[in-house]
Amino acid sequence: MRMEGTGIEGVTLDLSRLTEIMEDHGLVLAGQWDYERVTYDRKIETKGEIYYLRIQGYAVEGDVGGRHAVIKLITPLLGRYYYPHGVEYGEGENFPASVVNTSKTVLKQVSEALQKAL
Repeated sequence: MRMEGTGIEGVTLDLSRLTEIMEDHGLVLAGQWDYERVTYDRKIETKGEIYYLRIQGYAVEGDVGGRHAVIKLITPLLGRYYYPHGVEYGEGENFPASVVNTSKTVLKQVSEALQKAL
């Protein structure tokens, strides 16, 4: 599910500051990057199901691997995890209201922190 209208899409920020903000809100970069892209995930568990709030971006300057990059964020996603296949984001997925509301709250907080950092 695409999480439209969050104020996050299109924000451009230095990788180190971006990672600080994301970690402050429970979104982890871990090993989910390459030299041009980053993916921050927050795991949400409810009633035995696992969901991921995912914020992705790509380098508009520099190199992610060298930790000196400027990242432009794209529209966040909410997906459901299926073992062993991975995360599905399709419109046909059914997301509990509690998961959607948690995701919206986190995205609002992240958006506010990003705006302060600009």
